[in-house]
Amino acid sequence: MFSELGLSPAVSAPLARLGYEIPTPVQTQAIPLVLSGVDLLGRAQTGTGKTAAFGLPMIDRLSLRRAAAGRVKPRGLVLVPTRELAAQVHRALATYAASSPVRVTAIFGGVAMGPQTQALRRGTDIIVATPGRLIDHLERRTVDLSAIEVLTLDEADRMLDMGFLPALRRVVAALTRDRQTLLFSATLSDAVVRLSTEFTQNAARIDVSAGHVVAPTVKHQVQHVALDRKRDVLAEILTQDGEPQALVFCRTKRGANRVGEDLEHRGVRAGVIHGNKSQSARNRALHDFKAGRVRVLVATDLAARGLDIVQLPLVVNFDLPLVADDYVHRVGRTGRAGHHGRAVSLVSASDAGLLRDIQRIVAAPIERLSTPGGETAEASPAGPRPPRSRRPTDRRGFSPAGRRGEHRQGPWQKRTGARANRQA
Repeated sequence: MFSELGLSPAVSAPLARLGYEIPTPVQTQAIPLVLSGVDLLGRAQTGTGKTAAFGLPMIDRLSLRRAAAGRVKPRGLVLVPTRELAAQVHRALATYAASSPVRVTAIFGGVAMGPQTQALRRGTDIIVATPGRLIDHLERRTVDLSAIEVLTLDEADRMLDMGFLPALRRVVAALTRDRQTLLFSATLSDAVVRLSTEFTQNAARIDVSAGHVVAPTVKHQVQHVALDRKRDVLAEILTQDGEPQALVFCRTKRGANRVGEDLEHRGVRAGVIHGNKSQSARNRALHDFKAGRVRVLVATDLAARGLDIVQLPLVVNFDLPLVADDYVHRVGRTGRAGHHGRAVSLVSASDAGLLRDIQRIVAAPIERLSTPGGETAEASPAGPRPPRSRRPTDRRGFSPAGRRGEHRQGPWQKRTGARANRQA
């Protein structure tokens, strides 16, 4: 029970009405530590209840102190990599705090700053923010972080991948040194450990991944296919497997648009979200998907980060990610909260190296699906070997007429903090 973890009755009592009865492993380990005030470095897969693990004890601590101090300055700060994740975490924390005096405000880009400034002026206890927009408010002096007592870095590995380290350092410089810092990540790379060393003091560690960077409820499959056949195979997977909904990942914004248009042309209702879409358009596409009006959501890594879709059965990697860790975050959209999920990757001959990198970090075997030629499926613990085929002239599968102006970010091109900040 949550009350046995040290949470006050005011915070733990309403959880049963919300459907929270038995704490998840990350909640069981993290909540007592957060309540004790120590810094924390936590590793847990997506969909394991991390938001409640840091949000419930944060609300509990701030709620008790707020009654005595009556402050209006923010005292809790949660930093996340994307707008969608900021909105998701804000909704969760606001729900947890509904029976308490704690107020929660979301600060992220893509929307007007006016309403955010007004909310900050009225006073708030917890800010959930993307680094870029928070720095905008710092520069305009519309936010005061001098009273922050608890800082949470959620999905820290993704923030580093997106080039947010300079922005994080700038935000942390505005905070007091005697704060409590919580850092959560799906992976504990050397870069994440260095970040923890820089931002925390004698942090306690928890790791509930059980050796798996991806939830064991996810089945991993690959479909080897020629580049010029990828859209056909994608349509076959979506129409023949009987899954009610699917999330499809593409590597580029233009590629996502083209896949979405192709699916619509084939009679599959599809929505598209990526960094060039306005926030209202992204919200509308996600709302339509959750409401069942759209069967397939096509997205890039940046836009889909933090999407929380209940019981999403299928994730399809139309393009393999250039960074293996991104595969972890992509497939983490399915198999959440104990539900079973499936991740299918469309792999061409040029993707052999990327597939090997993914296999190194995924403990589960990757099943090889039958090819159009009728090859039988097999499980390959060492990673399936792509079939030999003549490489098409256009490695991305686009027609020559569609290549002009297409920008592809290669593995040698680092995402800059400025680019990440503009898109957050």
